[in-house]
Amino acid sequence: MSLKTIAAKIFAHRIAKRTEKWVSNPIETQEKVFKELISKGSTTKFGKDHKLSKIQSHNDYIAQVPIRDYEELKEYVSLAVNGEENILWPGKPLYFAKTSGTTSGAKFIPITEGSIKEQVKASRNAILNYIHETGNADFVSGKMIFLQGSPVLQEKNGVKLGRLSGISAHYVPNYLQKNRMPSWETNCIEDWETKVNAIVEETKNEDMTVIAGIPSWVQMYFEKLKENTGEYVGDLFKNFELFIYGGVNYEPYRKKFETLIGRKVASIELFPASEGFFAYQNSQKENGMLLLLDAGIFYEFVKSDEFFSEHPKRITLKDVEIGVDYVMIITTNAGLWAYNLGDTIRFISTYPFKIVVSGRIKHFISAFGEHVIAKEVEEAMLVATSATDASVSEFTVAPQITPQENELPFHEWFIEFEKEPSNMAFFIQELDLALQKQNSYYYDLIVGKVLQTLKVTPVNSGGFLEYMKSIGKLGGQNKVQRLSNDRKVVDGLSKFKKQNG
Repeated sequence: MSLKTIAAKIFAHRIAKRTEKWVSNPIETQEKVFKELISKGSTTKFGKDHKLSKIQSHNDYIAQVPIRDYEELKEYVSLAVNGEENILWPGKPLYFAKTSGTTSGAKFIPITEGSIKEQVKASRNAILNYIHETGNADFVSGKMIFLQGSPVLQEKNGVKLGRLSGISAHYVPNYLQKNRMPSWETNCIEDWETKVNAIVEETKNEDMTVIAGIPSWVQMYFEKLKENTGEYVGDLFKNFELFIYGGVNYEPYRKKFETLIGRKVASIELFPASEGFFAYQNSQKENGMLLLLDAGIFYEFVKSDEFFSEHPKRITLKDVEIGVDYVMIITTNAGLWAYNLGDTIRFISTYPFKIVVSGRIKHFISAFGEHVIAKEVEEAMLVATSATDASVSEFTVAPQITPQENELPFHEWFIEFEKEPSNMAFFIQELDLALQKQNSYYYDLIVGKVLQTLKVTPVNSGGFLEYMKSIGKLGGQNKVQRLSNDRKVVDGLSKFKKQNG
């Protein structure tokens, strides 16, 4: 056992004890975070505009600070981007994480010294928690790769800006620097395909033990590794033990990953975003992620089926229920106040508070009142592939409101198959029935003959990658939108569909 392995186990034990303190006192922990945020923010422009200094309770906060998304907070963000101080948080942000919003164009999310420290701490603690739970720490002596955006940062009015993953690359601790892959020069390559090819060359002869990234982009890396070496990833990297991922649901990719790797490996799910690091998987034996309550973020929740009502009810952690889909509203030490992150979550436990991500409040299909969310289509796909011999690389779903004459409207699934089902009709039947079982609105629309059974449009091999490339979103933190309420995504994919599909 190496010194690094021994040190990792000792550190993991210490962090586990610290974590247990706030896990055991969740409501008090959140109340403390709330008071600290209100106190810090009261001296800012936003704080003065919203009289934060007079806020004594959560009810006061609801009365003074409405829920906002990026567009509604943009007037304050723009002042900070223009170089003004004390706008959303004392001083200037340390960074702006530049993201490509689906509705807002480029978004500039402020990151402060405090918020980036919490991001780094959460990433570290997720791995240390795994070590503490499993006792496995030998992987810390091997090579680790984090597939991420370029760490090259720009500057705007004295504040550095870039992708969150690129910003995070500057915070790899010294004790991991020698283990980190790829090289800094390769990490700075902007073109994703060129970058992945370079990463393959740098890593194929190394002892890779940990691999991390968004599943769709790690899959591309694995495919190129196998193409380059002719070996399964698990044979090439005999000590590959841990896959760390976030950003999308891993389940639709799991079967494909296990085929590429040639064996099963342990995995840790993370819930990071430019706006904050919210949760990580804290058990290899149980589903869900531990909601981080001491990380400079105060959480509010609104039931997703009430969110678009005139006065949606905002609740705190003490009032949440298991099994209900909530829109997660965050107030953070980066100066985001009652901010609608856009994600929907579901609690699977309240001691400790553990969640799963169930979808996006802005990414759904309700063209006919069905309220279908990402979690439902992903679970339906798992049911259909398990019931057939099909294997799927990627997919997205959209409504078809104007079908051919004498046809009912339907949901259209654009699917890139790794292996097409030998019986497509049975596959479609299983897919549709699985969605009906999960979503009573969709079931009623099918039974009531408002909608017909879904249709599948096969996409060429590599079609989704080509589509992402065509819209300038290949690689990095970009991911395919799983479903949408219009046909913008599938119209872009149409040029890559199979001609006989």
